[in-house]
Amino acid sequence: MKKILITYAVKEEYIPLTIDNCDVLFVQTGVGKTKSAYHLTQKIIEEKPNFVLNIGTARTVSHKVGDIFIATHFIDRDYKAIKLPGIEYEISGESLIMNYPKLKNWLSTYDKIGICNTGDTFVTEIASISEDFVDMEAYTQAFVCKEMGVPFLSVKYITDIIGENSVKHWENKLADACTGLSAWFAENELLSIIVD
Repeated sequence: MKKILITYAVKEEYIPLTIDNCDVLFVQTGVGKTKSAYHLTQKIIEEKPNFVLNIGTARTVSHKVGDIFIATHFIDRDYKAIKLPGIEYEISGESLIMNYPKLKNWLSTYDKIGICNTGDTFVTEIASISEDFVDMEAYTQAFVCKEMGVPFLSVKYITDIIGENSVKHWENKLADACTGLSAWFAENELLSIIVD
């Protein structure tokens, strides 16, 4: 039986997803890159999942609240800002699902795929952001999965627009995010595609 490990940062982002003939496991990683990397690595070592699915919330400057995005590329904004030789700050999401042709085909028909900008700060200013959405964990989880050879996908609900009182809006939109993501997963059957 396949194992899918679902990650989420805070308890308010938890969605009780299930799928027939699959062991669905969950891990709350905590907020930020360090906690996220630690808790995900620990769970991968313990459970040896076939796939890691990150579900959570994100902010944007160019899209709408309520949009649900799938990350196809990951940027670490902290590393990107350093600009020193040898510091990697990009991961291709497509490289993390190479052995999932049905998933890749499905993604080619989905209209909200994009670049996730990850860092250890809660972004409130739009000046430094050119990617589709920002969070605080996805790049790190993609990195851990790449290094450990585990396929990875990240699905994000847009809770707020950067620069418009983002912190308060994010807190107020967590319930909407769970409702929206639950309905989205029921409608799109992404877990079935991953398990197939």
